[in-house]
Amino acid sequence: MLTEKQKETILATVPVLRENGVVLTKHFYNRMLTNHPELKNIFNLGNQNNEKQQTALAMAVLAYAENIANPGVLMPVIDMIGHKHTSLDIKPEHYAIVGENLIATISEVLQEAATDDIIDAWTIAYQQLADLMIGHEKGLYNKKSTEENGWIGWKSFMIKKKVRESEEITSFYLYPVEGEGVPLHVPGQYLSIRLFLPQLGLLQPRQYSISCAPNGKYYRISVKRELGGELHPDGMISNRLHQMEEGELVELTSPAGNFVLNTNDNDKVFISGGVGQTPLMAMLESLTNTSLKHNLVWIHGCRHSGVHAFGEAVKKVESNVANVSSHIFYEEAVNTPDDYYTGRVDLSKIKGWLPNVQTEYYICGPAGFIKAHYSYLKECNVPTDKIFFEEFGPQVLQLN
Repeated sequence: MLTEKQKETILATVPVLRENGVVLTKHFYNRMLTNHPELKNIFNLGNQNNEKQQTALAMAVLAYAENIANPGVLMPVIDMIGHKHTSLDIKPEHYAIVGENLIATISEVLQEAATDDIIDAWTIAYQQLADLMIGHEKGLYNKKSTEENGWIGWKSFMIKKKVRESEEITSFYLYPVEGEGVPLHVPGQYLSIRLFLPQLGLLQPRQYSISCAPNGKYYRISVKRELGGELHPDGMISNRLHQMEEGELVELTSPAGNFVLNTNDNDKVFISGGVGQTPLMAMLESLTNTSLKHNLVWIHGCRHSGVHAFGEAVKKVESNVANVSSHIFYEEAVNTPDDYYTGRVDLSKIKGWLPNVQTEYYICGPAGFIKAHYSYLKECNVPTDKIFFEEFGPQVLQLN
């Protein structure tokens, strides 16, 4: 356990972490992946190249240091990271490798400033955090192993059907190779998928939201093909998936994620940009497959009609379910129907609709998209505990 003096030592490093956190985490990842190249099969190299992973880790370490006196306040973040770790099949032994390289990084980057007191305090602090994470993830793994058709680790699935949803997005219907069913996911959750990339000579994992309601038989993911991504880590998996044929196999871990639909009778608003609608599609299908007891507003924006996925599916829901309404924004005014809006999603422009403080709001899209709509809802006095959001990739967005 950390002593009070050691907690003070950790707090004293906060200004250094605030100023040089990404420098430390860049050094850390380079050091660890050099010493343990096998971990490149676990880490998303696209997020290494764009430095999102380094930034996310720097922010997490800073938050831990700032709350070292009461790390329990970080449980929502720990839960989010824990879901990501279990989706990547992270094990306790990985924490030992991370700890060794993190402490060595502090020493190597800070040099003379890394006193024995600082090294000792951070060694104990890291182990405290590792124990907290390992314990939380053990509970998540136990839940996966005990649910019907549940599994831990990577499992083979077959692409039984491909459906082109737009010029950029294709849906993949994934069925287990062994067994007749899959665990029921919570709408909003994601899967990790792993493919071997010959360009890198590595296995690479990516997370994709499940875009269908729970059914116990299969999962559907709807993937945007990143143009020009064949030779760039950011788009290698999406391009490889789009090239795959029905009947081919992929590896999946079981559903994870805590950006999920609340099961209550509150009115709900789903706000998405581009492929950010995929977890919200699972929520929409789940709600409208049952007797919908509340109002549901669907707000979506994309560049133009050619890249608009699931447009007909949402229209069908709207025409069949009385208390569902939709509002669509196209950035490019090319053959835009009269009932669509031109420009980026702007909640203030929606005719006859205003935010309600009793309604729940679910936002998914790029970081800037989330921040803009989160801020607007706050300005409209919507309580922050009624606003839920998910940023694809490592979490770097901080909203209060």
